[in-house]
Amino acid sequence: MQIELKIFRYNPQTDKESRFDTYKVDVDPSDRVLDSLMHVYRNEDGSLAFRKSCAHGVCGSDAMRINGKERLACKTLIKDVTQSEGDTILIEPLRHLPVQKDLMVDQSEFLSRFKKVSPFLIPEEKPPENGEYIQSQLQRDAIDDATKCINCGACYSACPVLDTNPDFLGPAALVHASRFIFDSRDQGLDARIAILDQPNGIWACDNHFECTKVCPRGIKITKLINLTKREIKKRKGE
Repeated sequence: MQIELKIFRYNPQTDKESRFDTYKVDVDPSDRVLDSLMHVYRNEDGSLAFRKSCAHGVCGSDAMRINGKERLACKTLIKDVTQSEGDTILIEPLRHLPVQKDLMVDQSEFLSRFKKVSPFLIPEEKPPENGEYIQSQLQRDAIDDATKCINCGACYSACPVLDTNPDFLGPAALVHASRFIFDSRDQGLDARIAILDQPNGIWACDNHFECTKVCPRGIKITKLINLTKREIKKRKGE
């Protein structure tokens, strides 16, 4: 089948404004959107810029907006976003992040907010002599969902809070905070409260669930944020 790719194009170093370029591509319905982008890059326009790495839904580098929804290009099949021959797939960069070129965005601020929540284990005790912290299966299950995050930025792009409050910490950072707050080996909640317990921290989230809807790993992000809110209130005696 033949489809059209309508792709966002913008190079801030040379372009005064953005535009959309359209390419007709022969595809199989079971091809991935990433395959069609690679076809354009290799055969029609080598100046097209986008990121990819593992191409198997693990690294998250090819997160972008496909037909208005945040997805991974490597996990999205043509048949997932088209109905019939001649259909157009609209491809845009993630929102809330500056465009570096075309579908590539500058993740500096996104990663900066991720680092603010201290996304690493803060144990109270010294490591055991045998070098391992032992957890029960229930303790491991408590953090299982949050450990699936690949920092692709899809939730950050979909978050409606960031539309009106660009200083909001963002759902991805809150997921990583949750991952360690509910880790039985971690004692770093007090250290993280200084960042989380702020108007632009965790309390700015007002449960739109858009982050949960677009997460390519199926993480219940809004649920984790609300559980973290509850844990902070408990720590504060509220």
